[in-house]
Amino acid sequence: MATTYEFKTEARQLLDLMIHSVYSHKEIFLRELISNASDALDKLRFNSLTNESLRASTEDLHIRLTPDAKNRTLTISDNGIGMTHDEIIEYIGTIAKSGTGEFSELLRKANEKKEGMPELIGQFGVGFYSSFMVADRVDLISRKAGEEIAWKWSSNGEGSYSIEEASRETQGTCVILHLKAEVSDDEDFQDFAQEWVLRQVVKKYSDFVGYPIRMKVERTQIERDESGKPKEGAKEETVVEDEVLNSMKAIWLRPEKEVSEEEYREFYKHISHDWNAPLKWINFKAEGTSNEFTSLLFLPEKPGFDLFMPNSKRGINLYVKRVFIMNDCEDLIPDYLRFVKGVVDSESLSLNISREILQHDRLIQTIRKSITRKVLDTLKKMLNEDREKYIAFWQQFGAVIKEGLFKEPGNSEKLFDCCLFQSTASSSDWFTFGEYLERMKPDQDKIYYLTGESREVIENSPHLEAFRDKGYEVMLLTDPVDEVWVQYTSEYKEKKIKSAARGSLELGSEEERKKTEETLKSKEQEWKSLLDLIQNKLEKHIKAVRLSGRMSSSAACLVSEEGEMTPHLETLLRASGKDVPQVKRTLELNPGHHLLGKMHELFVKDKENPKIAEYADLLYGQALLAEGGQLPDPSGFNRKVAELMANAL
Repeated sequence: MATTYEFKTEARQLLDLMIHSVYSHKEIFLRELISNASDALDKLRFNSLTNESLRASTEDLHIRLTPDAKNRTLTISDNGIGMTHDEIIEYIGTIAKSGTGEFSELLRKANEKKEGMPELIGQFGVGFYSSFMVADRVDLISRKAGEEIAWKWSSNGEGSYSIEEASRETQGTCVILHLKAEVSDDEDFQDFAQEWVLRQVVKKYSDFVGYPIRMKVERTQIERDESGKPKEGAKEETVVEDEVLNSMKAIWLRPEKEVSEEEYREFYKHISHDWNAPLKWINFKAEGTSNEFTSLLFLPEKPGFDLFMPNSKRGINLYVKRVFIMNDCEDLIPDYLRFVKGVVDSESLSLNISREILQHDRLIQTIRKSITRKVLDTLKKMLNEDREKYIAFWQQFGAVIKEGLFKEPGNSEKLFDCCLFQSTASSSDWFTFGEYLERMKPDQDKIYYLTGESREVIENSPHLEAFRDKGYEVMLLTDPVDEVWVQYTSEYKEKKIKSAARGSLELGSEEERKKTEETLKSKEQEWKSLLDLIQNKLEKHIKAVRLSGRMSSSAACLVSEEGEMTPHLETLLRASGKDVPQVKRTLELNPGHHLLGKMHELFVKDKENPKIAEYADLLYGQALLAEGGQLPDPSGFNRKVAELMANAL
């Protein structure tokens, strides 16, 4: 007896959009189902490496298409790993475990604009449900390898699905599509019950799939003589042949000049489930060593929705002597290059390798280093040869690549060659640290940077005033990851990397620095009593008060000491739910600002004047606002500003 389940509300909306939206590439459903079948065959082959009872079932792995024009059905079947009752509910009954809402919204917008968006299907993990673009009902029958019971899943895509026990002679899965009838006014209608249509779609999308895609085809033949002419009186007869529709060529082993750009693009889409074309592909072969391998790697043009999701699938497909071992092998590529997709085929690894052994295999580590080096070299080359293209790529993936600066600090110099940053040298251009070094002033011995929520916030910071006045360039870091890597990377090509908002500031020549230091020291002695008063008034918020040459137009700013948490990092951690203790910073005052001069005059006349304490609060509030911070008492600050304005009038 069949058990009926309801789709969740969001899933019903998504199905409705897919079924009733107009797509320009409805044939993509077949590629998705063939890819699913190929994955199932891969999993069976992998499991058979460590499970002897499954090895006999891997002798003739294949995918079969069975069109039935009379009954308007198309069946896609495989003899792969199959699914249990619970797995069917998990993988088929649950639409897109993550990203469903985002996918629905994008699909809705595309439909409103009358634009087809087939690239979203694979990207959001809902490929199976693209079947409903061409089918009124979908049945799925699956039997798990090693089990006797099969299960049937069925749905018309209108809000529910049913599951019941079924029969199937062998392990594997078949998907039966009850095709929609032809619509007379649909110029894009393709009859997927026709042999020639299926042949065309398989050739276009799945020619490189590593398992035979078979289909029984009818052929009319007549007996002929030696010259090739039909024999006299011979009659035509119809025969049925089992034909393989795909070439099954391992594209990564073919010479690059023999593979077309279209083949590379389609192979990328097959392994990545990304319907955008790749930005670039990298053919790489290591020969003449004890660890020979071939790889075909792809750089995507756009990130997937799951790029920053911690549990998302990532990695490279691993083969050993053209035998599939596993997909998404994380050990082959560092996490900060997780957007790279592709295949590695090794001649040296053991065929009976397991996931546990893999983690400790020295050959895997060697392959990983080689791939990492090749990818970074490719990125550097793209930066040098096509900067505009690379900047577009960097804006999509730069935040991920910069994770390597703290996850793999030993590789930081090669990473810096690929990393781009904005700076005060230009309002729009991007620069490397190497280019920064070329523009450094002769007396400059440090690389300066400033972190913040946005470029606009950083550029308005009082911390930049002295740098602008003296013509020093400052790197502007706005990605959350920037707050992390700067804690681990303190030097680049023997130049210290220093925050413009931390510690004491030493700009200009040695003579200029000495003169500034003497001026500040003299002023601090003169203003000591006033500084002590401000310190006592603000002791709940700050750790110290000092005079500074950091500013030219602002009256005050807040400075972190070396090794302390920045306010931006503090904000990010709190936003992520972390319990972060308050970090007290140093309040730096500009002795050349007329406001400080007036405060000192007032203090000299009347040390008990209550306005001095109020001005101290206002100075602290100004310093917070200048860096984009939040006031501890916004209403109190506004009241004091209003009173100050009223008194001035």
